[in-house]
Amino acid sequence: MPVIEATLPRRLLSTPIVGPLAALLAACVFFSLNTEQFLSGGNFSLIIQQVMVVGTLAIGQTLIILTAGIDLSNGAIMAFGGIVMTKLAVDGVLPPLLAIAAGLAACAVFGLANGLLVTRISLPPFIVTLGMLNVVFALTHIYSQDQTVTELPAALTYLGETFRLGGTNVTYGSLVAILLFLLFAYLLGQTAWGRHVYALGNSPDVARLSGIRTQRLTISVYTIAGLVYGIAALLLVSRTGVGDPQAGQTDNLDSITAVVLGGTSLFGGRGLVIGTLVGALIVGVFRNGLQLMGVPSIYQTLITGILVILAVTVDQLSRRRTR
Repeated sequence: MPVIEATLPRRLLSTPIVGPLAALLAACVFFSLNTEQFLSGGNFSLIIQQVMVVGTLAIGQTLIILTAGIDLSNGAIMAFGGIVMTKLAVDGVLPPLLAIAAGLAACAVFGLANGLLVTRISLPPFIVTLGMLNVVFALTHIYSQDQTVTELPAALTYLGETFRLGGTNVTYGSLVAILLFLLFAYLLGQTAWGRHVYALGNSPDVARLSGIRTQRLTISVYTIAGLVYGIAALLLVSRTGVGDPQAGQTDNLDSITAVVLGGTSLFGGRGLVIGTLVGALIVGVFRNGLQLMGVPSIYQTLITGILVILAVTVDQLSRRRTR
């Protein structure tokens, strides 16, 4: 019994999500004490709306980082998917629902391309996705002719509509984002595919020797991540009501920030997708709270950068202790 009592708190403290969750709660307490508007249903709904796009992108980013990779192209892929959806629908090329499907497919194809380049040619994920970032960015501007797509059909903006929940307006898009987090939490924690993703991130050689088809698994991770970026594109379009070729230019870094703050290791094999949700909320809460306090936006960026450095430092120190 004494051994169990000693090890249980240690296990809880070693769980990757504990630190981020404590930071989120501390931030909420701080801002609730310093701003009267923070503790309101409307404000929390606004925070969720503000983080749902980056949070959804961060789901795909989490999958890739768990394999010890990284994706710098996800924001650009999202922007391209949004342009494909909106232009096909507005120009009358496809019905709105088929236009949405085409946008999702386009994003999945770019994810597949990233996976094939990483596995078949053995290029580093950083280089592959950095190059894909520029390719997709250029294609987005070529296809859109640098024009914002407006007057969207209702099907593309439906997820931006709201419903009442406990006296607070909540968007359908926020609900979709939360359900996605729950879905991938289940897939990573309760399926063989999820266990293989963690094994691949911990040691590709050991995973391969244990019978896991590592190349096929890596391709599936990048392809699924691309599909998730397509869903993020739909959420962005529904929230803004336009197809914007300039969208997502810093969202790649914001998604990495959410993943790191959520306790996922940049070295792969360690982390939880629910932690990524907490990480995205940390960023949203800090930016919202500082804005309510009247702090200039440049200081919001400064604090976010400090938080990222602290999170990576903690991860590095924890890895050293386990060696």
